[in-house]
Amino acid sequence: MTWIRISEAAGFLGVSDDTVRRWIDSGQLAHSTDASNRMVVDGRVLAEFAVAQASPAKDRSAVGRSARNRFVGLVTHVESDKVMSQVELQCGPFRVVSLMSTEAVRELRLEPGSVAVAVIKATTVIVETPHRA
Repeated sequence: MTWIRISEAAGFLGVSDDTVRRWIDSGQLAHSTDASNRMVVDGRVLAEFAVAQASPAKDRSAVGRSARNRFVGLVTHVESDKVMSQVELQCGPFRVVSLMSTEAVRELRLEPGSVAVAVIKATTVIVETPHRA
């Protein structure tokens, strides 16, 4: 289980810490308290909430974009067969989908609620996880 601090949750959702606290206070978002008595949200619960709250803004600019993009987000869905997997991330208001080997999914321990980074270059999406000591 991945526990996400309020400030991190706010970053993933693209809102302020206060907004996340208001959602918790109103009962819209469940929370727990960690060993340091700080409010935390279960990564799985936050992933479901992120999908429900997502409303991508339209890109109205007429400029070109660099392919060097990194989107930090939460894994919201993983569908695997023996060889390949489809992994969906909610990165702020953006949904990012990556196709990768099922072996990579296991090695990265990707599951709904885990934190990952989508690295986008041309048509390739690479998913990273934080370094584990």
